[in-house]
Amino acid sequence: MTTRLWYINIFSGNFDAAISFYRDVLGLTLRFKEDEHGYASFDTGQVGFSVARVTPDADNYSALVGRFTGIGLSVDDLDAEYERLSSMGVAFSMPPTQQPWGGYMAIVKDPDGNELYLDQYREH
Repeated sequence: MTTRLWYINIFSGNFDAAISFYRDVLGLTLRFKEDEHGYASFDTGQVGFSVARVTPDADNYSALVGRFTGIGLSVDDLDAEYERLSSMGVAFSMPPTQQPWGGYMAIVKDPDGNELYLDQYREH
């Protein structure tokens, strides 16, 4: 059996705002949006990235929405991206910071408060 990471989901209480953020602010290409089931998929290269709607009255809402996700998106120039996004009013919980292990990253917040890494791309 061949196993590989195929896609990841992030959960949103405001489906349209999340789609707009990931498409129009972060620049991900929207592959499809399915309003009835509250699911949208973005093209990010080899691993898919999706937004799944969760209603605020769902029992697991607070466990899924507004949390640190551990998801990392790479950018070519983190300082430039930080300046661009900050000028658009995008919130960061950590500005670009050199990590002790050698990485250079920031933590960005989406409209639901979900936190994702923005990591400057580097050759391994």
